[in-house]
Amino acid sequence: MTTAMMLVAAMLLDAALGEPRWLWSRLPHPAVLMGRVVSALEHRLNRGQDRRLKGLLATGVLVLTGLGIGLILSLFGPVVEVIIAAFLLAQRSLVQHVDAVSQGLRLSLEAGRRAVSMIVSRNTEEMTAPQVARSAIESAAENLSDGVVAPAFWFLIAGLPGLIVYKFVNTADSMIGYRTPRYEQFGKVSARLDDLLNLIPARLTGVLIALIGGQMGQWYYIRRDAKAHKSPNAGWPEAAMARALDLALAGPRSYDGQMRDLAWVNGTARKSIGAPEIDGAVAILWKVWAACLVLTVALAVLF
Repeated sequence: MTTAMMLVAAMLLDAALGEPRWLWSRLPHPAVLMGRVVSALEHRLNRGQDRRLKGLLATGVLVLTGLGIGLILSLFGPVVEVIIAAFLLAQRSLVQHVDAVSQGLRLSLEAGRRAVSMIVSRNTEEMTAPQVARSAIESAAENLSDGVVAPAFWFLIAGLPGLIVYKFVNTADSMIGYRTPRYEQFGKVSARLDDLLNLIPARLTGVLIALIGGQMGQWYYIRRDAKAHKSPNAGWPEAAMARALDLALAGPRSYDGQMRDLAWVNGTARKSIGAPEIDGAVAILWKVWAACLVLTVALAVLF
């Protein structure tokens, strides 16, 4: 079985089953295990002098660990590879988490805030309904790249080792890739490596969203807004999603109780949005997933 065909099978399995509670209530999810490895390295190495060098060492350990695990698991054959790849894709779970925000907002603002607090790191206690909706849509766009397109891309490029290395690095970035006194030096290498690994997938995600939304004619503005974003990669899918849905994203928001005056994406578009716009983003998530599936099938047939 080719790598492309294994990816097709993994995507279908993930879309059908998502994150089965009966399994992960009994066993730790692979992402949880990766988080434990990152946490152990951080507690052991992130102290004293030369923290950036120690962060480089930790990142090297994660990469080598990912390569080793991937190579060993690959020896068990394509069925195991498909199952592990499906565990590490996040299409179904992403849709469920984003849709939960839409359903929550339809019940009450407080329910929407609770639901969105599960998928964003910013303060949600005082969010307005439009801010809740924007946060959900931004998370949908960014995680479509990080949790679906990028893992699929690296599986196609380097098989299961490539996928597991990517997930280790992405997990490290989400845990220690912050510009805080504790993580600024130690997490810098993993954050920069994560930026590098997402360079192509983020732009590919932006292109797919723009194509599906009929917005390739607006690519100049998507590119402009993406470059003004605080993240070198997340801005691409967010800018494309904003144009596809004809709404404004990003803008000022609160982190750790402090307001940050961040740039708007598609700032002249609608800002008063709610559950229907989240539903529109969920529809785009599925359309991009379907486009990735078709492209992967085409690769399997051609090569």
